[in-house]
Parts: sequence; structure tokens; C-alpha cells
Amino acid sequence: MIFRRAILRLTVTYTVVQLLLFGAFALGIYAFVTGTFDFDVPELAGEAFIASAEQGFALLRNGLLVGYAVLVVVLPVSSYLMARSALAPVRRSYELQQRFVDGASHEFRSPLSVIQGELELALSRSRTPAQYRAAMTAALESVEGLTRLTNDLLLLTREDADELEATFEPISLNEIAHKVASSHGASARITVTESRAVVVDATSELLTRALTNLVDNAAKFTDDSGAIDIIISGTGRIAAIQVADDGIGMSDVESAHAFDRFWRAQDARTTPGFGLGLPLVKQIISAHNGKVNITSAPGSGTTVTLTLPEHQT
Repeated sequence: MIFRRAILRLTVTYTVVQLLLFGAFALGIYAFVTGTFDFDVPELAGEAFIASAEQGFALLRNGLLVGYAVLVVVLPVSSYLMARSALAPVRRSYELQQRFVDGASHEFRSPLSVIQGELELALSRSRTPAQYRAAMTAALESVEGLTRLTNDLLLLTREDADELEATFEPISLNEIAHKVASSHGASARITVTESRAVVVDATSELLTRALTNLVDNAAKFTDDSGAIDIIISGTGRIAAIQVADDGIGMSDVESAHAFDRFWRAQDARTTPGFGLGLPLVKQIISAHNGKVNITSAPGSGTTVTLTLPEHQT
């Protein structure tokens, strides 16, 4: 409704402005032609010449009027198309923002409901210390989830690339990969494959966060008997990090939506998370002038590849 009214207003504005401009242009042409015409010459040439001149003026006047009438019909249509085209990027941005807000509201609602329920249950009647502890633990876990979600949302809305780039420093991808692998709870099934030392210009905290998200995501959808491999490579100009697993994988349709905020595959609905892991990875890597690519197939696992400019000495 908002954009419909905006398009209507723009259509009217464009139409009126163009009609006024054309009207002024047509009047200017007619005034110029009639004003610069030398009437002394036709008086000497006779009545026939005057009649011919008057007929020419009438044809010009009628042509301008017909052209103006055609524009009165045509301009509203072209103005409507121009208004729609002008507002299309704004409308898309608004719709994406609205979906983002709706998704964020939904994700906030669940942990808040858990916190409220646990606290109300704890206060409903006297309980044992163990029961109070269990209620507070459940509420604390939900608070921690909200904190992670809030931090993720703040990172996703960060737009100032210049400010972020000022914090870049040479970072060893090898060290980050080993740090993430060793800090993960299931590190026994996580291996790091590296051919040589690879260094990139980045913010260590954000790059660690991106790789941690990939490993966590792979661990969620890979059996305990499965394997997760972090592969580090570099060409001298381009550095690459691959996180490959042999988990449940995704279809082409699911892979296409993997980086949409709050989107989760059907098989992922029952696992913990907010649907922000991969979008955050893409945001972080894009801020580091890199790219993210995902390849996956149902039952054959998933491989996510991060490419970044390699540090030049």
C-alpha cells in the first residue's frame, strides 16, 4: 500500500512536470516562429502569401496541440513505468528489511518464551534448590542464545567497510584453522590439511568466527562417525579455506538459499540455531574482499570454500 501510493504520487509528478515542460517548449516554438516572421514581406507579396503564412501557422498550432494531446495520453503510462523503475530498488530493500525484522522478531520470541516460562514456573510454588538451579540454567542458556543472536545481528548490519579494513593485519590461516579445530568439542573428527603457510589481511576475531560457524554447521549435520576436513591452500595471490564434511548434504534448492538470513532447510528445523551462521560467514568474508562458494548434494556432504586475497609482502 505504501509503495502503491508512492508510485501514484511519482506518476502524477512526472506527468505534470513533463506536460508543463512540453507545453512551455511548444509555446516557445510557436512564439518564436510567429514572432520572427516578417509580415512586411507578405504584404508586399500579396494576399495569397499572407493566407499561405496563416495556414502554415495554423498547421503548426494544430500539430503542437495534437502532439500535446497525444502526450497527455502517453505520458501517464511512461511516467508510471518510470516511477516503478525508480522505486524498485527501494521496494526490494524495504521488503528485505521487513523480512529481516520479521525473522528477527520470530527468533527473539522463542528464547524469550523459554525464559518467561522457566521463571514463571520457578515462582509458581516453592521448589528444591536443584529445581531452582535447573530453571535458572535453562533461562541462562536462553539468555546466552539471545546474546549470540544479538551479536550476529549487529555484525550483519555492519556497513562501514573502511572502518573494518582499518583493523586488518596479517593473519595466519593455518593458526586459525588449528585453533578452531582444537577448540571444537568434537575435534577428534576434525582434521586440518595444509600444504604451506598461508597469510591474509584480516581481523582475527571475525575470521575465527567465520571458520567456527562453518565447522559448527558441518558438525550439526554430520554423524559422530563422520569426518570434517579443514583444507588450507594458497596460490600466492588467492588464499582458500575449505570446510568439507560427509554429512547429510543439501539439494540445489537448499544450497541456493543457504546464505539467506533466518532461512533453514527442512532437515535443519529440529537442530539448534537461528539460521544466521552462513549469512554471517558471507558477510564477514565479503567485508574482507573475499567470496564464498558452497557445493553440496543430498547424502554426499557439503563443502564450503572461502577465498580471500593473500597477504603480499
